Amino acid sequence: MTWGVHMGGIIGTIIAGFITGILAKAVTPGPNPQGCLVTVALGILGAFVGTWLGQQLGIYSAGERAGIIGGVIGAVIVLSVYAAVIRARR
Repeated sequence: MTWGVHMGGIIGTIIAGFITGILAKAVTPGPNPQGCLVTVALGILGAFVGTWLGQQLGIYSAGERAGIIGGVIGAVIVLSVYAAVIRARR
């Protein structure tokens, strides 16, 4: 794997994370304690989580990134954990 391919994968995951963060906030039940920028950042993290989880489950091969559905699933997981941590702190 060359550096350019790896960077392209990271950039693609960030773009997918932006979109999936917005979608995940729309489908996550209950009040969301975070703003739009935090949601997008957590969506980007969720896209990485979705990619990693999909690779661990054998859905994606090494070098492949999660699609929209995998990214949304990862983002929903991250957003739910974040909301639970915030609620526990209050």
